[in-house]
Amino acid sequence: MKMKYLFAGLFMALLGAGIALFAYSRIIEKPALIQLKDNSQIESGKADALLTSLTMQEGQIDFTYAAEQTVHAVVHVRTKSTISPQASNPIMEYFYGDRYNQPREVKGYGSGVIISSDGFIITNNHVIEDAENIEVKLNDNRTFTAEVVGRDPSTDIALLKIKASGLPFVKYGDSEQLRLGEWVLAVGNPFNLTSTVTAGIVSAKGRNLGILDSDLKIESFIQTDAALNMGNSGGALVNTKGLLVGITSAILSPSGAYAGNSFAIPVTIVKKVVEDLKQYGEVQRAIIGVNIMEVTQEDAEKFKLSEVKGARISSVISDGSAEAAGLKENDIIIKFDGVAVASPSELQEQVGKFRPGDKADITYIRNGKEVTIPITLKNLAGNTNVVSPGTIGTGNVFGARLESLGSADRKKFNVDSGVKVTEVNDGKFKELGLRKGYIILSINGKKVKTASEVRQATDNESELKSIEGIQSNGTFFSYSFRN
Repeated sequence: MKMKYLFAGLFMALLGAGIALFAYSRIIEKPALIQLKDNSQIESGKADALLTSLTMQEGQIDFTYAAEQTVHAVVHVRTKSTISPQASNPIMEYFYGDRYNQPREVKGYGSGVIISSDGFIITNNHVIEDAENIEVKLNDNRTFTAEVVGRDPSTDIALLKIKASGLPFVKYGDSEQLRLGEWVLAVGNPFNLTSTVTAGIVSAKGRNLGILDSDLKIESFIQTDAALNMGNSGGALVNTKGLLVGITSAILSPSGAYAGNSFAIPVTIVKKVVEDLKQYGEVQRAIIGVNIMEVTQEDAEKFKLSEVKGARISSVISDGSAEAAGLKENDIIIKFDGVAVASPSELQEQVGKFRPGDKADITYIRNGKEVTIPITLKNLAGNTNVVSPGTIGTGNVFGARLESLGSADRKKFNVDSGVKVTEVNDGKFKELGLRKGYIILSINGKKVKTASEVRQATDNESELKSIEGIQSNGTFFSYSFRN
């Protein structure tokens, strides 16, 4: 009886083993097929082998060369500034006493890119804008005090200089040759962590984010998915050859930390701004003399466009370059100097490469017909002269650097004119107690909008009878002087 049960158990075991062997050979061993969105099929076994392989596969990108070429030329920019006390607040004064009304020191940090062996460094304007002291720390731990050569709020670029030689530097690339999906590296100092390298692809080009506070802003950002965080501003965006294609500047995030989108200023804009600041001390900004808008689907139908692309002229400025060239309202600009432009930001990027007096071709569509005409670009004053510091917008008067008031400050202080004090050195304004952040509304009874108007109102700094303005805490001030 026992032998009968023993043989039965042995038979069942052999049968189970046979079934398992059959299943393994027919089902498990055979690679499963994964259906892709384009209805093609791949063997998952082969896909897994590629994903988990530790060897470099043909076609994969090696980032080590670009990182090695860049990391030593990206610096840590550290700033110090003093924040003036805010307007009187009885509640805060009750809890904090005199401490509330004391000026306090604020520290900031960002990144910068060495572009020449003799110490010229590019960073973002917003990194150093309010700084009273700027320190640069190199990747070899040496530190230097940096001088501001010039800055341009319209593009968020600033140029620094340190006294050093034989420095490693990054060479310029060409951001216009970047293609969507191309690999790029971002090198900077997030969260005060020096020499950090992240990788991503070019997600989009010509992005306009509306983050710059300037009526003449140029926004045509390169969008990538390379991780950026606080402190990356002013760092390098390089291609796989280690060439500079952009200056990292911003992220789009609901939390303030990296959330998948980062943005860099194209090197085509950066290079021209830097060259102007080095040579002239002021950006030589060329303008067409038009106001432009995005092209909509309705515009495409109304103006007989084959594509919803370009920049529509909403108005033409009198005595400007566009009027002289014959451009009219509702003309759709589709090319500038032979380069196709799909949006106003792309048009601004192309125009930003030129200086007043330069000639270019504009291609536009009017009544369904494509026309190309030559145009001579002018500066903000309506001529082709070289703009010196203070001639238009910014400059030094009575020892202070003055800057035309941006739209955000005009809205904040509810004024329609004025100049902002951005730096105070020895001179009359420092003796009067004017500080950085003050806004001058009028000089000698005359409203002012530019540094040149301040200079004119004071008869080239020879006469000062009165001055009115607003302190950085919003308090109005007024001084009158006897002859």
